[in-house]
Amino acid sequence: MEGVEGRGLFFSGTAGIGKSRLLREGVSALPADRYAIWSVAASTATAALPFGGLAQVLPAEQPPGLSPAGVLRWGVEVLQEQAAGRRIVLAIDDAHLLDPPSAALVHLIARQENAIVLGTLRNGEQIPLPIRALWTDDLVAHVELAPLGPAETTDLLAAILGGPVDACSADRLFKLSAGNPLLLRELVHAAAGGGELDRRYGVWWWTGRLELAPSLTDLIDARIGRLEPGVRAVVELVAFGEPLGLHLLNQAADPADVELAEERGLITMVQDDRRLDVRLARPLYGEVLRRHCPVSRTRRLRARLAELLEAVGARRRGDLLRVAVWRLDSGTAQDGTLLRHAAAQAFARWDVPLATRLARAALDVDGGFDAAELLATILMFADQSNEAIRVLDAVADEVTGDERSRWLTVRGMVSYWGLGQESTVDEIARAGAELTDPGDQARVRAFEAIMRLHRLDVTEALRLSRSVLDRPAAGVAARELARCTIAHLDAARGRFRRSATAIARVQAEASAWRADMPYLQPAMDLACGTRLALAGDLAGIDAITDDEFADLAGAGDFRLGTGYLAILQAYAARLRGRSREALKTSLGACAVLATSRVYAGLAHAERAQAAAWRGEAGAAAEAMAEADRVHTPGMAVLYPWLEQARGAVLAAGGDLPGAVKHLGDLADRLRADRFAGHEVLVLLDLVRLGAADAPVGPTCTDGSRRTVAQRLTNLSERVDGALPPLIARYARAAVDDHGVDLLAVADAFAERGLTVWASEAAAIALRALRRERAAPAAAAHQRLGALLGGCDQIRTPALEALRPALTDRERQIATLAADGVTSRVIAERLFLSTRTVENHLQRVYSKLGITGRAELPAALRSITGHDGGRSG
Repeated sequence: MEGVEGRGLFFSGTAGIGKSRLLREGVSALPADRYAIWSVAASTATAALPFGGLAQVLPAEQPPGLSPAGVLRWGVEVLQEQAAGRRIVLAIDDAHLLDPPSAALVHLIARQENAIVLGTLRNGEQIPLPIRALWTDDLVAHVELAPLGPAETTDLLAAILGGPVDACSADRLFKLSAGNPLLLRELVHAAAGGGELDRRYGVWWWTGRLELAPSLTDLIDARIGRLEPGVRAVVELVAFGEPLGLHLLNQAADPADVELAEERGLITMVQDDRRLDVRLARPLYGEVLRRHCPVSRTRRLRARLAELLEAVGARRRGDLLRVAVWRLDSGTAQDGTLLRHAAAQAFARWDVPLATRLARAALDVDGGFDAAELLATILMFADQSNEAIRVLDAVADEVTGDERSRWLTVRGMVSYWGLGQESTVDEIARAGAELTDPGDQARVRAFEAIMRLHRLDVTEALRLSRSVLDRPAAGVAARELARCTIAHLDAARGRFRRSATAIARVQAEASAWRADMPYLQPAMDLACGTRLALAGDLAGIDAITDDEFADLAGAGDFRLGTGYLAILQAYAARLRGRSREALKTSLGACAVLATSRVYAGLAHAERAQAAAWRGEAGAAAEAMAEADRVHTPGMAVLYPWLEQARGAVLAAGGDLPGAVKHLGDLADRLRADRFAGHEVLVLLDLVRLGAADAPVGPTCTDGSRRTVAQRLTNLSERVDGALPPLIARYARAAVDDHGVDLLAVADAFAERGLTVWASEAAAIALRALRRERAAPAAAAHQRLGALLGGCDQIRTPALEALRPALTDRERQIATLAADGVTSRVIAERLFLSTRTVENHLQRVYSKLGITGRAELPAALRSITGHDGGRSG
């Protein structure tokens, strides 16, 4: 509270940033017996009155005959007298609105030895010279309050709503509020009051529709103020056209008005490559201006913007899209080709709502198959599959030539993945066989292949894909879709290098297939995500999720894309031991995929895994039941992930024999399906459950069966990457009960960021070393403690098995001893004898497998749940 030399502190920042609240909270914490406190709020109503700003502090009548300097001295004496020996605290809210005499008196008070002056200032306002001199003369400290960042905004939203908020919703609210707490609160209250906030699986979602409550509108109107006609024209043009090139704005409005709008902080200049763009200083200004602008003027402004950009030429990639939107919103859209190309461009950016609007308009203007195909594709990704079918069926009789194969594939996509009709696969195969053009046949076959992969008709999927790649007449989109099918299958079979090469080839051809077959993107993402997850490549997952989410950040509502990426993020967070983040992210994925037939089951399976690893058996079982309910047979290829999650749920519920049997049966099924990549991870789960020596696979000629460890050794020579040999080494060390090797495995897992697996290996190593009373046990304690220190709540069977059965008294004494408290002092604190304390410690040493106090801190850190930080 006491700033430079104890004289005071001034906060400055934008309106609503929290200055006034901070000032009130600080002043309220001061004891009245030590401080004489005066709080005043300057305002425009008192700014023109001498001493109007301090009218709440000074007596109503001034002594007659005083000079201006005498009046100031009198004001100081009045406060000193009323303070009665206490220290003076003068707190001024909105000090920039003080009248000149009040500002001078505040400055004089700040120079008193027993006075503290506190205040707030709004950015962009003229500050009285006596107030500015307070910090330039080092009488007070001056602090600029910055807006909230994205993470702080997300935390504040969770506090306001009482629960976690979807990442995309939080990001949009952050951008609208620009990190301003007051605007954020008003936005949330307006959205809640308008029914635009929805809670799914415990996560809050904002629909994106903005309800402008009167309090929010009044607040923004006060920020904007009364505008001259020229300045209002500038601000409205930017509101409807941002980001708007400065050169374009200067053609549409008077440059002098543009400068005035910038000076008032209504617009801001942003350098974009070689062009200077103009944006509104706050996104919410645009919302209010657009809502309040009359319809006729709105249409005129948008038509004018379209004309201006068309006149100078649409030189940037996004210019075509902007012209189309302005034409559509102004009622002047007459070019169906423009609208269709703009819709495709919006869809390429994953702005599904905007793409839907434009594609509908294109179909209304021109009709025809091209517009219908695009609209149906977009509707599929908007979870409006029934309407997509109606759109396609309406043009079925108009389809000719190569349009037939495109119509078949789009309708097949909607029918199979959108409506869950498994018969689609055979229907499209029969229809494709009737086509005569080799290129058309290849397109339909590529589509049939990926459908067959997803329903686990693997042999036929592979045959069809290879036949497409062997056909010179196959188009780029057909070839790359077939390559995605093979890449996914290679990943499942552990051929990660081949899969990566194929995916890189598909990505390299993106510019050639994206416009023709935009739905190829999810197929590529699934193949890539499968490879990275099975290879344990968390850095790779980070790279694609960061890249894809950056592209999706401004998108309207691409649920399938954001949902799958969220599943990958949750998976990576879980393996890193960030269980809270994993659970929250997987819940978000479940919410965003609530109406999707494709990945909903996978999202709930990942949620079940996250809950199981946290030891939350009930939540894990509920999530697994929901996964079973929503999972569609059309995505049978995802069964390894769901069944692996089921094993984790059984283990979390205490049924370890059931979990081991289930995972053993799953490993046998994966072996039969030749999904070696998945099989490695399922066998790893058996090792983690202490079943490295359990029999798996068929009976050998000698009547025996291979163990998990033996099967992993065999797979390590066939599955690509460094992870399978490491897992095989883990299994052998677990069978041999070799503590030193297990510690080495833990270190290798940790190097790859696989913190939970590393912690479990270290825990198993520690148990082995304890039994041997080996010297490395102390190092194992240290290592396990450090690994668990990087985790949230983790309660897997391997870690829970390490938890010793310490009594409450033993834990209490051990904690004190680990903190360096002597036995004598512990005895005094707990009203025990020193001998009793020593006896308790000996039992603790025996249970922890250590020899004395020196090893106690590390040993306690290695216990999950100790000190409240390991298991919640």
